[in-house]
Amino acid sequence: MKVGSVKEIKNNEFRVGMIPDNVKSYVNAGHQVYIEKGAGAGSGFTDEEYKAAGATLLDTAKEVWDTVEMMIKVKEPLPDEYPLFHEGLILYTYLHLAADQPQTDALLSSKVKGVAYETLMDRNGGLPLLAPMSQIAGRLSVQEGAKYLEKIYGGEGVLLAGVPGTPKANVVILGGGSVGTNACKIAVGMGANVTILDVNLQRLAYLDDIFGARIQTLASNDANIENSVKEADLVIGSVLIPGKAAPKLFKKKYLKEMRPGAVFVDVAVDQGGCGETTRVTYHDAPIYIVDGVVHYCVGNMPGAVPRTSTIALTNATLSYGLQIANKGLEQACRENETIYSAINTYDGKLTCKNVADSFEGYEYVDVKSLVN
Repeated sequence: MKVGSVKEIKNNEFRVGMIPDNVKSYVNAGHQVYIEKGAGAGSGFTDEEYKAAGATLLDTAKEVWDTVEMMIKVKEPLPDEYPLFHEGLILYTYLHLAADQPQTDALLSSKVKGVAYETLMDRNGGLPLLAPMSQIAGRLSVQEGAKYLEKIYGGEGVLLAGVPGTPKANVVILGGGSVGTNACKIAVGMGANVTILDVNLQRLAYLDDIFGARIQTLASNDANIENSVKEADLVIGSVLIPGKAAPKLFKKKYLKEMRPGAVFVDVAVDQGGCGETTRVTYHDAPIYIVDGVVHYCVGNMPGAVPRTSTIALTNATLSYGLQIANKGLEQACRENETIYSAINTYDGKLTCKNVADSFEGYEYVDVKSLVN
Protein backbone atom coordinates (compact mmCIF):
# COMPACT_ATOMS: atom_id res chain seq x y z
CA MET A 1 0.00 0.00 0.00
CA LYS A 2 1.08 3.60 -0.60
CA VAL A 3 1.06 5.42 2.74
CA GLY A 4 2.26 8.84 3.71
CA SER A 5 2.28 11.91 5.94
CA VAL A 6 2.21 15.64 5.38
CA LYS A 7 3.13 18.68 7.44
CA GLU A 8 0.29 19.69 9.75
CA ILE A 9 -1.15 23.10 8.84
CA LYS A 10 -3.10 23.82 12.01
CA ASN A 11 -1.92 26.96 13.81
CA ASN A 12 1.23 26.13 15.79
CA GLU A 13 0.89 22.38 15.31
CA PHE A 14 4.35 20.80 15.18
CA ARG A 15 3.55 17.10 15.56
CA VAL A 16 3.77 14.70 12.63
CA GLY A 17 1.89 11.50 11.87
CA MET A 18 4.92 9.31 11.17
CA ILE A 19 8.48 9.33 12.46
CA PRO A 20 11.44 7.79 10.58
CA ASP A 21 11.26 4.60 12.66
CA ASN A 22 7.65 4.18 11.51
CA VAL A 23 8.72 4.62 7.91
CA LYS A 24 11.21 1.79 8.31
CA SER A 25 8.47 -0.48 9.72
CA TYR A 26 6.15 0.21 6.78
CA VAL A 27 8.93 -0.20 4.20
CA ASN A 28 10.06 -3.47 5.78
CA ALA A 29 6.46 -4.69 5.51
CA GLY A 30 6.54 -4.02 1.75
CA HIS A 31 4.80 -0.65 1.58
CA GLN A 32 5.78 2.56 -0.19
CA VAL A 33 6.01 5.63 2.04
CA TYR A 34 5.72 9.24 0.88
CA ILE A 35 6.57 12.18 3.14
CA GLU A 36 6.17 15.88 2.45
CA LYS A 37 9.51 17.66 2.75
CA GLY A 38 9.86 19.31 6.15
CA ALA A 39 6.93 17.40 7.66
CA GLY A 40 8.87 16.23 10.69
CA ALA A 41 10.99 19.32 11.31
CA GLY A 42 8.73 20.67 14.06
CA SER A 43 9.20 17.45 16.04
CA GLY A 44 12.93 17.34 15.42
CA PHE A 45 13.01 14.78 12.57
CA THR A 46 14.97 15.71 9.45
CA ASP A 47 14.25 14.91 5.82
CA GLU A 48 17.53 13.01 5.74
CA GLU A 49 16.30 10.70 8.51
CA TYR A 50 13.10 9.96 6.59
CA LYS A 51 15.04 9.31 3.39
CA ALA A 52 17.47 7.00 5.18
CA ALA A 53 14.49 5.05 6.56
CA GLY A 54 13.23 4.43 3.03
CA ALA A 55 10.70 7.20 2.42
CA THR A 56 10.23 9.07 -0.83
CA LEU A 57 10.22 12.82 -0.17
CA LEU A 58 7.79 14.96 -2.15
CA ASP A 59 7.88 18.73 -2.49
CA THR A 60 4.25 19.52 -1.70
CA ALA A 61 1.42 18.22 0.43
CA LYS A 62 -0.79 17.93 -2.65
CA GLU A 63 1.66 15.50 -4.22
CA VAL A 64 1.48 13.29 -1.14
CA TRP A 65 -2.34 13.45 -0.90
CA ASP A 66 -2.64 12.61 -4.61
CA THR A 67 -0.23 9.67 -4.34
CA VAL A 68 -1.18 7.79 -1.19
CA GLU A 69 -3.92 5.29 -0.45
CA MET A 70 -3.62 5.87 3.31
CA MET A 71 -2.84 9.27 4.81
CA ILE A 72 -1.49 9.20 8.36
CA LYS A 73 -1.88 12.52 10.16
CA VAL A 74 -2.17 13.91 13.67
CA LYS A 75 -4.87 16.56 13.58
CA GLU A 76 -8.14 16.74 11.71
CA PRO A 77 -7.93 18.10 8.15
CA LEU A 78 -8.66 21.80 7.78
CA PRO A 79 -10.81 23.33 5.01
CA ASP A 80 -7.78 23.98 2.80
CA GLU A 81 -7.18 20.23 2.77
CA TYR A 82 -10.74 19.17 1.89
CA PRO A 83 -10.16 19.56 -1.89
CA LEU A 84 -7.29 17.05 -1.56
CA PHE A 85 -9.61 14.24 -0.47
CA HIS A 86 -10.29 11.47 -2.95
CA GLU A 87 -12.69 8.57 -2.98
CA GLY A 88 -11.44 5.46 -1.24
CA LEU A 89 -8.68 7.27 0.65
CA ILE A 90 -8.03 5.90 4.14
CA LEU A 91 -7.53 8.87 6.46
CA TYR A 92 -5.94 7.71 9.72
CA THR A 93 -5.83 10.57 12.24
CA TYR A 94 -7.69 12.40 14.98
CA LEU A 95 -10.98 13.61 13.46
CA HIS A 96 -13.13 14.96 16.35
CA LEU A 97 -16.15 15.10 14.03
CA ALA A 98 -18.75 15.78 16.71
CA ALA A 99 -17.44 19.34 16.95
CA ASP A 100 -16.88 19.80 13.21
CA GLN A 101 -19.85 19.46 10.88
CA PRO A 102 -18.07 20.96 7.81
CA GLN A 103 -15.32 18.34 8.02
CA THR A 104 -17.93 15.61 8.46
CA ASP A 105 -19.70 16.76 5.31
CA ALA A 106 -16.42 16.92 3.37
CA LEU A 107 -15.45 13.38 4.34
CA LEU A 108 -18.88 12.05 3.44
CA SER A 109 -19.11 13.83 0.09
CA SER A 110 -15.61 12.65 -0.88
CA LYS A 111 -16.31 9.07 0.26
CA VAL A 112 -13.19 9.04 2.43
CA LYS A 113 -12.71 6.15 4.86
CA GLY A 114 -12.20 8.18 8.03
CA VAL A 115 -10.41 6.15 10.71
CA ALA A 116 -10.38 8.22 13.91
CA TYR A 117 -7.78 7.67 16.62
CA GLU A 118 -10.08 9.02 19.31
CA THR A 119 -12.89 6.47 18.88
CA LEU A 120 -10.85 3.28 18.55
CA MET A 121 -11.93 1.27 21.59
CA ASP A 122 -10.22 -1.94 22.65
CA ARG A 123 -11.91 -4.99 24.14
CA ASN A 124 -11.46 -3.61 27.64
CA GLY A 125 -13.22 -0.35 26.79
CA GLY A 126 -9.94 1.58 26.66
CA LEU A 127 -9.01 4.18 24.05
CA PRO A 128 -5.42 3.22 23.22
CA LEU A 129 -4.87 5.82 20.49
CA LEU A 130 -6.30 8.65 22.56
CA ALA A 131 -4.56 7.63 25.78
CA PRO A 132 -1.05 9.00 25.08
CA MET A 133 -2.37 12.44 24.15
CA SER A 134 -4.76 12.37 27.10
CA GLN A 135 -1.81 11.68 29.38
CA ILE A 136 0.15 14.59 27.92
CA ALA A 137 -2.81 16.99 27.86
CA GLY A 138 -3.68 16.11 31.44
CA ARG A 139 -0.18 16.81 32.65
CA LEU A 140 0.11 19.96 30.57
CA SER A 141 -3.23 21.28 31.81
CA VAL A 142 -1.86 21.83 35.31
CA GLN A 143 1.45 23.16 34.01
CA GLU A 144 -0.36 25.71 31.81
CA GLY A 145 -2.95 26.48 34.47
CA ALA A 146 -0.20 27.22 36.99
CA LYS A 147 1.42 29.61 34.54
CA TYR A 148 -1.76 31.53 33.78
CA LEU A 149 -2.48 31.95 37.48
CA GLU A 150 0.41 34.39 37.37
CA LYS A 151 -0.67 38.02 37.66
CA ILE A 152 0.90 39.17 34.40
CA TYR A 153 -1.52 36.91 32.49
CA GLY A 154 -4.60 38.11 34.35
CA GLY A 155 -4.46 35.38 36.99
CA GLU A 156 -4.96 35.94 40.67
CA GLY A 157 -1.27 35.64 41.45
CA VAL A 158 -1.33 32.33 43.31
CA LEU A 159 1.40 29.70 43.50
CA LEU A 160 -0.10 26.21 43.33
CA ALA A 161 2.01 24.78 46.14
CA GLY A 162 2.06 27.94 48.22
CA VAL A 163 4.92 28.25 50.73
CA PRO A 164 4.97 27.71 54.49
CA GLY A 165 2.52 30.11 56.10
CA THR A 166 0.40 30.62 52.95
CA PRO A 167 -2.58 28.61 51.62
CA LYS A 168 -2.11 26.14 48.80
CA ALA A 169 -4.09 26.66 45.61
CA ASN A 170 -7.33 24.72 45.11
CA VAL A 171 -7.46 22.65 41.93
CA VAL A 172 -10.80 21.19 40.77
CA ILE A 173 -10.77 18.50 38.07
CA LEU A 174 -13.99 17.67 36.21
CA GLY A 175 -13.68 14.08 35.03
CA GLY A 176 -11.57 11.24 36.38
CA GLY A 177 -10.55 9.53 33.16
CA SER A 178 -7.07 9.49 31.66
CA VAL A 179 -6.82 13.29 31.36
CA GLY A 180 -8.18 13.86 34.85
CA THR A 181 -5.97 11.23 36.43
CA ASN A 182 -2.84 12.67 34.85
CA ALA A 183 -3.87 16.21 35.80
CA CYS A 184 -4.44 14.96 39.35
CA LYS A 185 -0.98 13.37 39.44
CA ILE A 186 0.74 16.64 38.51
CA ALA A 187 -1.44 18.84 40.73
CA VAL A 188 -0.79 16.58 43.73
CA GLY A 189 2.89 16.48 42.88
CA MET A 190 3.00 20.29 42.80
CA GLY A 191 1.45 20.41 46.26
CA ALA A 192 -2.01 21.79 45.50
CA ASN A 193 -5.28 20.94 47.23
CA VAL A 194 -7.05 18.72 44.69
CA THR A 195 -10.73 17.86 44.25
CA ILE A 196 -11.73 15.50 41.44
CA LEU A 197 -15.31 14.81 40.32
CA ASP A 198 -16.69 11.99 38.20
CA VAL A 199 -20.06 10.32 37.59
CA ASN A 200 -18.51 6.86 37.92
CA LEU A 201 -18.27 5.96 41.59
CA GLN A 202 -16.02 2.98 40.83
CA ARG A 203 -13.60 5.35 39.15
CA LEU A 204 -13.65 7.60 42.19
CA ALA A 205 -12.91 4.61 44.40
CA TYR A 206 -9.95 3.77 42.16
CA LEU A 207 -8.64 7.34 42.39
CA ASP A 208 -9.11 7.28 46.14
CA ASP A 209 -7.04 4.10 46.34
CA ILE A 210 -4.26 5.68 44.26
CA PHE A 211 -4.06 9.10 45.85
CA GLY A 212 -5.60 8.47 49.28
CA ALA A 213 -5.90 11.43 51.60
CA ARG A 214 -4.04 13.71 49.21
CA ILE A 215 -7.22 14.35 47.19
CA GLN A 216 -10.96 14.86 47.70
CA THR A 217 -13.24 12.78 45.47
CA LEU A 218 -16.82 13.88 44.79
CA ALA A 219 -19.71 12.55 42.73
CA SER A 220 -20.16 14.78 39.70
CA ASN A 221 -23.48 16.63 39.85
CA ASP A 222 -24.52 20.24 39.44
CA ALA A 223 -24.45 21.03 43.15
CA ASN A 224 -21.02 19.53 43.79
CA ILE A 225 -19.53 21.15 40.72
CA GLU A 226 -20.89 24.59 41.60
CA ASN A 227 -19.76 24.38 45.22
CA SER A 228 -16.30 23.15 44.22
CA VAL A 229 -15.53 25.76 41.57
CA LYS A 230 -16.54 28.63 43.88
CA GLU A 231 -13.40 28.00 45.91
CA ALA A 232 -11.20 26.93 42.99
CA ASP A 233 -8.10 28.72 41.80
CA LEU A 234 -7.74 26.35 38.86
CA VAL A 235 -10.47 24.27 37.17
CA ILE A 236 -9.52 21.53 34.69
CA GLY A 237 -12.24 20.34 32.30
CA SER A 238 -11.45 16.76 31.31
CA VAL A 239 -14.81 15.22 30.40
CA LEU A 240 -15.00 12.75 27.50
CA ILE A 241 -17.76 10.79 25.79
CA PRO A 242 -15.96 8.97 22.93
CA GLY A 243 -16.92 10.47 19.58
CA LYS A 244 -19.61 12.69 21.08
CA ALA A 245 -19.71 16.39 21.91
CA ALA A 246 -18.62 17.02 25.49
CA PRO A 247 -21.40 17.90 27.96
CA LYS A 248 -21.42 21.52 29.19
CA LEU A 249 -20.71 20.93 32.86
CA PHE A 250 -18.96 24.22 33.57
CA LYS A 251 -21.75 26.81 33.43
CA LYS A 252 -21.36 30.49 32.59
CA LYS A 253 -23.19 31.42 35.79
CA TYR A 254 -20.38 29.84 37.84
CA LEU A 255 -17.88 32.41 36.64
CA LYS A 256 -19.29 35.29 38.68
CA GLU A 257 -19.19 33.11 41.80
CA MET A 258 -15.50 32.29 41.31
CA ARG A 259 -12.44 34.16 42.47
CA PRO A 260 -11.33 36.95 40.11
CA GLY A 261 -8.26 35.70 38.27
CA ALA A 262 -9.10 32.01 38.66
CA VAL A 263 -8.17 29.87 35.64
CA PHE A 264 -10.26 27.41 33.62
CA VAL A 265 -8.40 24.96 31.35
CA ASP A 266 -10.75 23.08 29.01
CA VAL A 267 -8.98 19.98 27.73
CA ALA A 268 -12.26 18.81 26.15
CA VAL A 269 -12.19 21.66 23.64
CA ASP A 270 -11.49 19.28 20.73
CA GLN A 271 -14.92 17.75 21.34
CA GLY A 272 -16.64 21.12 21.66
CA GLY A 273 -15.53 21.80 25.22
CA CYS A 274 -17.20 21.18 28.58
CA GLY A 275 -17.60 24.87 29.39
CA GLU A 276 -20.45 27.08 28.20
CA THR A 277 -17.94 29.89 27.63
CA THR A 278 -15.38 27.73 25.83
CA ARG A 279 -14.09 28.72 22.41
CA VAL A 280 -11.07 27.31 20.63
CA THR A 281 -7.77 29.13 21.06
CA TYR A 282 -4.27 28.52 19.73
CA HIS A 283 -0.80 28.44 21.21
CA ASP A 284 0.05 31.92 19.92
CA ALA A 285 -2.97 33.45 21.70
CA PRO A 286 -4.02 30.78 24.21
CA ILE A 287 -6.15 32.70 26.71
CA TYR A 288 -9.12 35.03 27.03
CA ILE A 289 -11.01 36.32 30.05
CA VAL A 290 -14.75 36.02 30.73
CA ASP A 291 -16.26 37.53 33.90
CA GLY A 292 -12.82 37.73 35.47
CA VAL A 293 -11.93 34.07 34.86
CA VAL A 294 -8.96 33.28 32.61
CA HIS A 295 -9.86 30.66 29.97
CA TYR A 296 -7.19 28.45 28.37
CA CYS A 297 -8.85 26.46 25.56
CA VAL A 298 -6.10 25.43 23.14
CA GLY A 299 -7.43 22.77 20.79
CA ASN A 300 -4.11 20.96 20.32
CA MET A 301 -2.47 21.18 23.72
CA PRO A 302 0.05 18.34 23.15
CA GLY A 303 1.37 20.28 20.15
CA ALA A 304 3.22 22.47 22.64
CA VAL A 305 5.57 19.55 23.33
CA PRO A 306 5.73 18.00 19.85
CA ARG A 307 8.79 15.81 20.28
CA THR A 308 7.32 13.98 23.27
CA SER A 309 3.82 13.97 21.79
CA THR A 310 4.80 12.67 18.37
CA ILE A 311 6.84 9.79 19.76
CA ALA A 312 4.09 8.87 22.26
CA LEU A 313 1.36 9.02 19.61
CA THR A 314 3.18 7.04 16.94
CA ASN A 315 4.13 4.38 19.50
CA ALA A 316 0.38 3.74 19.80
CA THR A 317 -0.80 4.21 16.20
CA LEU A 318 1.86 2.18 14.39
CA SER A 319 0.54 -1.32 15.11
CA TYR A 320 -3.01 -0.55 13.96
CA GLY A 321 -1.69 1.37 10.94
CA LEU A 322 0.39 -1.61 9.89
CA GLN A 323 -2.61 -3.92 10.22
CA ILE A 324 -4.62 -1.65 7.93
CA ALA A 325 -1.80 -1.29 5.40
CA ASN A 326 -0.92 -4.99 5.39
CA LYS A 327 -4.44 -6.34 4.97
CA GLY A 328 -6.53 -3.43 3.72
CA LEU A 329 -9.01 -1.70 5.99
CA GLU A 330 -11.80 -4.19 5.46
CA GLN A 331 -9.80 -7.35 6.11
CA ALA A 332 -8.04 -5.70 9.04
CA CYS A 333 -11.46 -5.09 10.60
CA ARG A 334 -12.55 -8.67 10.05
CA GLU A 335 -9.41 -9.97 11.77
CA ASN A 336 -9.39 -7.34 14.52
CA GLU A 337 -12.88 -6.07 15.33
CA THR A 338 -11.41 -3.28 17.47
CA ILE A 339 -10.68 -1.36 14.26
CA TYR A 340 -14.40 -1.16 13.41
CA SER A 341 -14.84 1.28 16.28
CA ALA A 342 -12.40 3.73 14.70
CA ILE A 343 -14.24 4.05 11.38
CA ASN A 344 -16.29 7.26 11.48
CA THR A 345 -17.02 7.60 7.77
CA TYR A 346 -17.05 4.94 5.06
CA ASP A 347 -18.04 5.23 1.40
CA GLY A 348 -20.19 8.31 2.03
CA LYS A 349 -21.89 6.90 5.13
CA LEU A 350 -21.61 8.13 8.72
CA THR A 351 -20.57 5.11 10.77
CA CYS A 352 -20.05 6.53 14.28
CA LYS A 353 -23.31 6.72 16.21
CA ASN A 354 -22.13 9.36 18.66
CA VAL A 355 -21.15 11.64 15.80
CA ALA A 356 -24.49 11.11 14.07
CA ASP A 357 -26.30 11.90 17.33
CA SER A 358 -24.40 15.20 17.56
CA PHE A 359 -26.02 16.61 14.42
CA GLU A 360 -29.60 16.87 13.23
CA GLY A 361 -30.65 14.96 10.15
CA TYR A 362 -27.63 12.66 9.88
CA GLU A 363 -28.20 8.94 9.47
CA TYR A 364 -26.01 6.43 11.29
CA VAL A 365 -25.08 3.25 9.43
CA ASP A 366 -23.41 0.28 11.14
CA VAL A 367 -20.03 -0.05 9.44
CA LYS A 368 -20.17 -3.84 9.71
CA SER A 369 -23.11 -3.84 7.29
CA LEU A 370 -20.92 -2.02 4.74
CA VAL A 371 -17.69 -3.93 5.19
CA ASN A 372 -18.96 -7.53 5.49
